[in-house]
Amino acid sequence: MSLVEVRDFLARHGLAAHRDRGQNFLTDESLARVLVDLAGVGPEEKVIEIGTGLGMLTCILAERANQVMTLEIDRGLVRALKAEGLPPNVVLQHADAREVDFSQLARDLGGNVKIVANLPYSVGTPLLRELLNAADSIVGWSVMLQREVARRVVAGTGESEYGSLSVLHELVVEVEAKKQVRAGNFYPKPKVDSTFLVMRPKTPAMPRDELRRVEKVTRGAFKYRRKTLHNSLLRSGFSPEDVSKALVTCRIDARVRPERISPPLWRMLASELPKGKKEG
Repeated sequence: MSLVEVRDFLARHGLAAHRDRGQNFLTDESLARVLVDLAGVGPEEKVIEIGTGLGMLTCILAERANQVMTLEIDRGLVRALKAEGLPPNVVLQHADAREVDFSQLARDLGGNVKIVANLPYSVGTPLLRELLNAADSIVGWSVMLQREVARRVVAGTGESEYGSLSVLHELVVEVEAKKQVRAGNFYPKPKVDSTFLVMRPKTPAMPRDELRRVEKVTRGAFKYRRKTLHNSLLRSGFSPEDVSKALVTCRIDARVRPERISPPLWRMLASELPKGKKEG
């Protein structure tokens, strides 16, 4: 679907791209085929696609996969896609991906499920977090993200972009940045370039409650990333006694800053800190 075809599709159905929903439609079919190749979708697999858009990626996924369940929040696009028609092995669902239980959906599809998504910039980060909860049910997921968010996902210990998102992904999945995608490949053209990431869950999967604890500790600490680890944990609500005890147990220098703590150490630290933080 070329840029002209994208515009014609929207005009034909009286639609327009919504910037508040982060809608940027892929316009290069050859690039879409490369992305599906990188996602490694096989004929025995089912795919959950987040964000059907104009259906270009959907149709290519349908050529490779056993079944495609595609989720689209825009009611107008759903109406247009149904009118235009989709391949017979595609199920189009009008849904907000932020409200979907991906683990349950994968089980409903019978397992052996991958997720492929051109994530809207406006909701990319919360959806990334939700996908981590499905690591025990999904074979893997491949997502298009704005470049700055992708850098946060893949950042290593000590790098400027390293933060809570980096820690959680390092603990749960193997991540590869497979392709950089120019803004000119989308309509409307976004202000930033994108990165296509491919993720595969590590085994055994981290329990969800433990993942939430690590998230709580890291998000609190990285909020005060310019402080020492000791002070950042105090500012995020833990008591001096609990912080000091946990740092000693984990053999962590209280003077280091949060970005110097590796994901395994964050996991250990979270296990030593109390589940509930002191208020005030």
